[in-house]
Amino acid sequence: MRIGIDASRTTVARRTGTEGYALNLIRAMLDRGAAHDFLLYFRDQPAPDLLGGGTRRVIPFPRLWTHARLSFELLTGRRPDVLFVPAHVLPLVALANPLPSVVTVHDLGYKYFPEAHPLTQRLYLDWSTRFSARSATRLLTDSQATRHDLRHFYRIPADKIAVVYPGRDETLHRVDPAPVRAKYHLPGDYLLHVGTLQPRKNLIRLIEAVQLVMLRDHSPLVTLVLAGRPGWLSAPILAKAREHAGTVRVLEYVPDEDLAGLYSGARAFVFPSLYEGFGFPVLEAMACGAPVICSNTSSLPELAGEAALLVDPLDTSALASAILRILSEADLCGRLVEKGSAQIQKFSWTKAAREALAVLEEARDAWSVRREA
Repeated sequence: MRIGIDASRTTVARRTGTEGYALNLIRAMLDRGAAHDFLLYFRDQPAPDLLGGGTRRVIPFPRLWTHARLSFELLTGRRPDVLFVPAHVLPLVALANPLPSVVTVHDLGYKYFPEAHPLTQRLYLDWSTRFSARSATRLLTDSQATRHDLRHFYRIPADKIAVVYPGRDETLHRVDPAPVRAKYHLPGDYLLHVGTLQPRKNLIRLIEAVQLVMLRDHSPLVTLVLAGRPGWLSAPILAKAREHAGTVRVLEYVPDEDLAGLYSGARAFVFPSLYEGFGFPVLEAMACGAPVICSNTSSLPELAGEAALLVDPLDTSALASAILRILSEADLCGRLVEKGSAQIQKFSWTKAAREALAVLEEARDAWSVRREA
């Protein structure tokens, strides 16, 4: 089977969740898919060692790369048997000259928290998700929560959607945190959040919860460390952090090589996101032996299982109480770390690649049956 893959997001210099998903899943598919012929479409020139295998097509274009340049390539170039889009939108060629296709829909958070997105972005997310969901032959989602949302908001048939849980970075493990502590001048006790600074991450409530902890009798002094680059609508978050500069540190983007040390040194990893399609940092923290507190909404209960303290992200007092428990109950921390070590074994890119390839084959076969009917 000739599989065309939109690999344009893999060349981003500072990858976040969806770009990391695309890179790791494509890499695992190439490792497992010896029986298939892969065509990888890039907007920018990839590093020689970025992905091993497949035929590379680098097709630069300044704007509207997906809908204009990739569409043109699919119309005039070597046509794949099935197209896979792991981290963006189906190109408009799907309307003019359709072909079997599979698209990953990561989340529909903009439906639940529209105020957390600029208007233009929200309108584009709604249009692009609706278009991909209705036009693709099959859909992948990272969680049952997103599968439910696609059915609820866009009326997508259940048999069109396959849940394929992403894998985790298996190179991450607990390390000596001393070098990273020294590099970033971190205190002995700190709470950690990793992720883009944006309203959906619920960071203003997290900062307020930490201040509540500080007001409790006999509470230990602890610093909240926010590791992540500023995203859209981040100004109020940064202003809140500056207001509490004595107990909040903003590190902005942290390179991958420092993440293990950062997680390993944390008293707890706190992830009170309003909505997540998956939430890779939760698995990363568990892999590095950090106790986890996360929201009880969207995909996070599926991801964390019984290996985290789950809290209502809208309840600042409940979040503060969970933090206080982590800081004061050593036995609880030990149980969470042990359960986290077991929980992460459920997620692997090899498994995700095997399941994704099966869906691609299914999409090709379903398309053939439909064409012959």
